[in-house]
Amino acid sequence: MVDTDRPSPEAWLEVVKAHESHARRGSLKIFFGYAAGVGKTYAMLENAHRVKAAGREVVIGYVEPHARPETQAMVTGLEQLPTKEFDYRGVKVREFDIDAALDRHPDLLLVDELAHSNAEGSRHTKRWQDVLELLDAGINVWTTLNVQHIESLNDVVGQVTGIVVRETIPDSTFETADELELVDLPPDELLARFNSGKVYLPEQARRAIQSFFQKSNLNALRELSLRQAARRIHSEVESERRQKAVQQPWATADRLLVCIGPSPTTARVIRTAKRMATALDAPWIAVAVDIAGQSLSGKHQAQIAEHCRLAERLGAETATISGQDVADTVLDFARSRNVTKIFLGKTLQPRWRRLFHGSVVDRMLELSREIDLYVIHGENEASKTIRAATASRSMNWRAYAEAAMIIAGGTLLAAFLRRLHLADSEANTVMLFLSAVAFVAYRCGQGPAVLASCLAVLVFDFVFVSPHFTFAVSDTQYIVTFGVMLAIGLGISTLTSRLKAQIESTRLRERRTTALYHLGKQLSSLYGAAFLVSAAGQRIAEITGGEVAIYLRRPKDIPQLAWGESTAIAHHSVSVSVAEWVIEHDQIAGAETDTLPNAAALFLPLIGSQMTMGALAVRMPEMEKLVDPDQRAMLEACANQLALSLERDQLAIDAAETRIQFEAEQVRNTLLSSVSHDLKTPLASIAGASSILLETPSLDADTRRQLLETVSEEATRLNRLLENILQMSRLDAGAVVPNTQWHVLEEVVGSALHRTRLELADHPVEVHIPSDLPLISVDGLLLEQVLVNLLENAARYTPPQTPIRVTATTDRHWLRLTVADSGPGLPQGAEEKLFDKFYRGSHVADGGRGSGLGLAICRAIAKVHGGSISASNRPQGGAEFVLRLPLGQDAPHVVVN
Repeated sequence: MVDTDRPSPEAWLEVVKAHESHARRGSLKIFFGYAAGVGKTYAMLENAHRVKAAGREVVIGYVEPHARPETQAMVTGLEQLPTKEFDYRGVKVREFDIDAALDRHPDLLLVDELAHSNAEGSRHTKRWQDVLELLDAGINVWTTLNVQHIESLNDVVGQVTGIVVRETIPDSTFETADELELVDLPPDELLARFNSGKVYLPEQARRAIQSFFQKSNLNALRELSLRQAARRIHSEVESERRQKAVQQPWATADRLLVCIGPSPTTARVIRTAKRMATALDAPWIAVAVDIAGQSLSGKHQAQIAEHCRLAERLGAETATISGQDVADTVLDFARSRNVTKIFLGKTLQPRWRRLFHGSVVDRMLELSREIDLYVIHGENEASKTIRAATASRSMNWRAYAEAAMIIAGGTLLAAFLRRLHLADSEANTVMLFLSAVAFVAYRCGQGPAVLASCLAVLVFDFVFVSPHFTFAVSDTQYIVTFGVMLAIGLGISTLTSRLKAQIESTRLRERRTTALYHLGKQLSSLYGAAFLVSAAGQRIAEITGGEVAIYLRRPKDIPQLAWGESTAIAHHSVSVSVAEWVIEHDQIAGAETDTLPNAAALFLPLIGSQMTMGALAVRMPEMEKLVDPDQRAMLEACANQLALSLERDQLAIDAAETRIQFEAEQVRNTLLSSVSHDLKTPLASIAGASSILLETPSLDADTRRQLLETVSEEATRLNRLLENILQMSRLDAGAVVPNTQWHVLEEVVGSALHRTRLELADHPVEVHIPSDLPLISVDGLLLEQVLVNLLENAARYTPPQTPIRVTATTDRHWLRLTVADSGPGLPQGAEEKLFDKFYRGSHVADGGRGSGLGLAICRAIAKVHGGSISASNRPQGGAEFVLRLPLGQDAPHVVVN
């Protein structure tokens, strides 16, 4: 006999893995409360003394006594690690020393205030991170925590108390605790402790009672802590149940299950279960069973779908499960979900029907054992409705005729083989008939197979059993043969038809899973709403075999038809209105629903993680198929995948726009900063010099000349700055097209040196250009601008009297133009950043004047010429900038005298 309660190997494997992981890791115990002052630290220390007396090694890593005498007294007698001192804004702060704890490695370590934020300079920013490291090192830890410090409750606590708690721990850390001890104190007693000064100093206590520690707040926080503790205990019960591989539910908390079927009684059952779930404050599940080999009519499928929607509206979790038997399938699912109560309906049936076909209720009562069963009796018309629906179901007479023909063919084959003396024994004849029955079951289904089984017994008796051609038998033992033959035939027909149904169901689900996989894969590789909608529309149309239309949401406007312009859905008058309603309400509507049923298609919302992106409309040749739960679930999965893909694409667009706006804002701010400094300085110099010239007409000639030279120099500098800004703007916009002509490089270099003579006055310049260098095809003005910027950059970042060298060489088809200096060189790792817009180096010789655009302009000019520019440090010291430009084809040579 097979033990159905025996756990699966996978369940045992999970238990073993959990034990192995727990054995390598330290255990965590949290003393949990709802507010400061309830006695968490005191309870932790009291328990620590108790386990120390039992012989366990206990060390205090950090305990915050809050100047409470009873807590300070409890510290006495326990080994305490030294704390670590940090300087925080001029104040000495003592923190938990995790390194000392790891070196000491005690069996049990006490670390108070799990949600505490560590001082700046600590290894971790939060104390709960220190605790996780201690646990990974194999150290057992006891700690304390208040309910308001759990991350998922932060918003709730803020709404209740009006105060947002900044120090929180992740829920995952709280859930990893191996043990939770609730430390509780009635709010009145806690307030009495506050008033007596046992929690805070009197002035602090008075402020706390007026703000956070009001009685209403404490009651709410206490309720939250009790609920968290209860939820934690329930999780531990479930964990113990799984570890022990117990199949039957433990009724520590109620969980209800409702069986959904096509009967009208189901609605009454659902409402009864809802009332019970509300009274018990228990979760509940509505389950529909898909029996393999059973084909429901469209009307029954619609009723099941309607009942599922009713359960969802009333707050139930819905599920569709597959199996061979309703009772076994439901009970297996119930035990896996720890269900304690099952609700099902019982329609009125004739006794003969219950005798021959059995009853799901009877089977459930027989097998439910530890699960309570609630049977809701149906009304009289319920069974009538089902019988009428069953009677109206059309019968496939062709399949029954084909079954009879197959049995006739088997009879002729058996007779032919017996005539040839190849199957003289009756056992061989029986095998032929059983094979024919199995073939009928595989080809035609269960009903024709039952007919074939009966015909096989009758034909075998009539044709092959003596006396022949009569149903009389000469030996009564043949009655046993006929009975066994009929039983085997019926068994073969049932098993074969079930196997065929399972294969078809598996094949259907495999096709749907494959279709969803390909849809997800295709959507994940595409970008752009138009491409995503097109790919999804085509794929969903292939899956459903019908028409598909996709509407996308538009702010403050009607939805946009993005796919399916040529479909009947798009031309229907109410389609846009239905799509708009679906998008606004996030609910399914349209054909085969109770909401806007006059629509031409079924509309499903495209619900993303943050908003509804649009609506998916599906129209099929057989609209009744849309009520099939599996079909509806598949369409919802397709809609969810499309919604997430559209949302991902929209988020990518928003991120790109945000990045562009940020970069534009950064450029604007940098430009304003540059203008405020680099334009203000020359303008101030010009204004000062000109005002002196105007207000002091008696200046001597030398002073007047110096002031005029200042005005000229600053005006030139200002003009050059504006030229750089305009030039960079034109280069970024792609408006610069180089006017390439043949130029002598020495002339371009000479012109650049002449333009920068004032900046290079304190620097000796060496120029090395080969005399046989060919002419270069460049825009002379742009190349001159590059040299001017490089020379100015060298003069600005090098000390006076350091030489600057300009060197030109050829490398096959490339011109290599180098500007090198003997200054401090480039900062390590800044070789590429130098060419970014508005980037300025440090240690500027001229006080930091410049826009940071010169080198960016050089790179842009090199790029429009098909070349490149790079920067590096010279081995002998200083920096060098190398401009590489392509040499023109058949470049003429000139000889420089």
